[in-house]
Amino acid sequence: MADSKRNKNRCSFCGRTEDEVGFLITGMNGYICDSCATQAYEITQEALGGAKRSGAATKLNLRELPKPLEIKEFLDQYVIGQDDAKRFLSVSVYNHYKRLLQKDGGDDVEIEKSNIIMVGSTGTGKTLLARTIAKLLHVPFTIVDATVLTEAGYVGEDIESILTRLLQVADYNVPEAEQGIVFIDEIDKIAGRNNTSGADVSREGVQRDILPIVEGATVKTKYGQMKTDHILFIAAGAFHVSKPSDLIPELQGRFPVRVELSSLTKEDLRKILTEPRQALIRQYESLLETEGVTITFTESSLDAIAEIATHVNEETEDIGARRLYTILERVLEDISFEAPDLEDKNVTIDGDYIREKMGRITQDIDVSNYIL
Repeated sequence: MADSKRNKNRCSFCGRTEDEVGFLITGMNGYICDSCATQAYEITQEALGGAKRSGAATKLNLRELPKPLEIKEFLDQYVIGQDDAKRFLSVSVYNHYKRLLQKDGGDDVEIEKSNIIMVGSTGTGKTLLARTIAKLLHVPFTIVDATVLTEAGYVGEDIESILTRLLQVADYNVPEAEQGIVFIDEIDKIAGRNNTSGADVSREGVQRDILPIVEGATVKTKYGQMKTDHILFIAAGAFHVSKPSDLIPELQGRFPVRVELSSLTKEDLRKILTEPRQALIRQYESLLETEGVTITFTESSLDAIAEIATHVNEETEDIGARRLYTILERVLEDISFEAPDLEDKNVTIDGDYIREKMGRITQDIDVSNYIL
C-alpha cells in the first residue's frame, strides 16, 4: 500500500498525490495541483497590485477600456435612476480615453479634449457617478471644492493645489496622475449671478486661472512637470441661483459636454435604500451587526422612509438622497444607543415604527419643526 502511494504523481509544491487533489497540471519537470495553482495566481495578483500602488504607471489600452454599454451597466450597480445622464456620461468618458489612446498611437488627426459639466440638485448622484467611473477605470480620482479656490495673489487654495491632490491620490506617480479624473464640485458658486452689478473679480479670476489647466497645459509642481492634456475634468453644480451660461464664455467652451440630472422621485429613493451595491439599508445592517444586532426592515418601513423623504424634500430644501441618511439616523438613534445592552438582538422595523419615530410628519404637520 505504501509503495502504491509512493509511486503516484505528486504536486511539486504541496506534495499531495493526485488522489488527494482535484487534478494535477503536468509541467516539464513536475506537477502542480489545482489548489496550489489557484494560490499562486492570488499571490501573483496581489504582488502585481502592490507594484501598481507603489509606483507603476497605469497604461490603458483599447482591449481594457470598457465600452459605453459596459460603463452604463457598472454605473447601474451603484446609482439609481438618471439613465439619460449615465448614457451621456458613459459615452463622454469612453471618448475621452479613446482620445488619450489615439494620441499615444501617433494618429495625425488630433481629437479635441471634451471635459464634462454636470448640472443637478444636491443629492442626485453627481459625485457618485464620477467616483464610480474612476473606480471602474482604476484611475486616480480627486474632488475639489471650487468655493475654496482663490485666484493668484489671494489667501486660500491656488489652482495648482488641484494637481497636488491628484498626485497624492496617485502616490505621486506623475504618469498615472496624468490619466486621472478631477471632479470640481460647486462650480456654480463661482459663476456670475443675475442680481449682481458688475463683475466679481474673485470669482471671475478663479475661472480664468482654471482655464489653462482644464484645457491642457504643462504645469510645474515640486514633484516634476505635469501635463493636464489627458486629465478628465468633470465640473458639477446645482445651478439654482446661477446657470452654466453665467460662467465666463472661455470656461464654458472648455466643458462642451453637458450632463443634466433630474430630481429623484419617491420610487428612486425607495430603490436607493436596498438596490445599489452599497445600499443604505445594507450599511446600517452591517453597522449594527458589529454589536450582534440583526435588524430587519419590512417593506412597509421602506415605503414609509421613501414617502417621508419625498415629503420633506418637497416642503423644505430638496437635498435628494441625502435626506435618507438623516431619516435613518433619527429612526435608528435609540436602537444604536442601546445596541450593546439589548437582550433581544433581533429587531424588526415596520412602517408604524418609522412614522412614530418621525413624529408623523407625513400627515400635514409643519415640517419646519423637524431638523432633517
